[in-house]
Amino acid sequence: MKAKLAIVGAFLVALVVVVIFSFRERDNASRDPVAANSAAGGPSGKGKEAVPPAAVEISMLYGTEKKDWIEDAAASFAQEHPEIRVKLVAKGSLDAEQAILDEKEKPTIFSPADSMILNLLDSDWQTKNKSNILGQGEDAPQTLVITPLVFVAWEDRANALLKSGKVISWQVIRKAVNSPQGWPAVGGKADWGFVKLGHTDPTRSNSGMQALYLMSLEFYGKTGGLEIGDLLKPNYQAFVKDIEKGVQKFESSTGTFMTDMVRFGPSKYDISVVYENLAVAQIENAQGRWGNLKVYYPAMTLWSDHPAALLQGDWITAEQKQAARTWIAHLKSRAVQEKALAYGFRPADPAIPIKSGDARNPFTKLEPFGIRVDIPPVAKAPEGAVVRNLLTFWSRTIAPSAR
Repeated sequence: MKAKLAIVGAFLVALVVVVIFSFRERDNASRDPVAANSAAGGPSGKGKEAVPPAAVEISMLYGTEKKDWIEDAAASFAQEHPEIRVKLVAKGSLDAEQAILDEKEKPTIFSPADSMILNLLDSDWQTKNKSNILGQGEDAPQTLVITPLVFVAWEDRANALLKSGKVISWQVIRKAVNSPQGWPAVGGKADWGFVKLGHTDPTRSNSGMQALYLMSLEFYGKTGGLEIGDLLKPNYQAFVKDIEKGVQKFESSTGTFMTDMVRFGPSKYDISVVYENLAVAQIENAQGRWGNLKVYYPAMTLWSDHPAALLQGDWITAEQKQAARTWIAHLKSRAVQEKALAYGFRPADPAIPIKSGDARNPFTKLEPFGIRVDIPPVAKAPEGAVVRNLLTFWSRTIAPSAR
């Protein structure tokens, strides 16, 4: 009898030990999930693979002109860097600058159409916040792609304007649009009517602002260094007003009126001011519709250098800054830079030739339509305070009469 009781007792003790051990293991597992995962065949064992850490998310607010190229680059970047998620927001450069200033947009990277917009943001941010929004050194703005501002005109109209010189100038355009005689004033045909100029609203579109800046420089015979005082002189203001008489409607998008120029022909625009890359994209579509549409380079142009600026806002973490540097490096890689050619841009990388033997290369294929590699002298971008006053002048003196 005693033997049976001993056996039963030993069994009960063993059972208690097992239960206690089981509870201890469960408690340890709850305290150490890595060990539990390993015991269950997790990343330290031979079971399921580890769940990758959450991707770092960065955002890029950029000018719409390069939308197709940016989206193409983002697709390849996502495959190469799954650990970084890039949120793309396309917006007109001037609207984007104001949105950042108002802190309605808080991007990691800002890439407007040109450095004029960055100068404007830098000046406005300093005035408002007494701090720097643009980085220095490694994080200083970097050019992604470039494209100059050009005239696009119907060839017969351009030939009339060129009778006064080798290039189409703002002085000649002023004479043409300001004359009550219309096209005959510059040697054109009477049935062409009045001269119809196209450029965008400078307060809403970067190309319009560039056009306004270039006509200002031509008036003063400068290549840069425009001063705020220059904008206050009556004879200068009269010069700009005379030119702007030729614009029937100031569009908000360069792409919109370039498309309308092809669609409606000289009934809507005789000559327009656009980015070279937009001309590259559209010019073949115009041939055979209303005559020959060609590109003409002004005596002095301005680069849209599409800078990428890693902003120094307090909403950006160190981890996001590092991810942003990786994304910018991808955009400047040779493969991505070469793809820019297909979208009508000139690569920022000087080691990449613009023309090539490839029949699809637009700078080779479109040479008969005026596209060329060599360009005229390029003006220096103005300081932010000058840009702000230039826009104020236009808003006060031109915009009211345009409404």
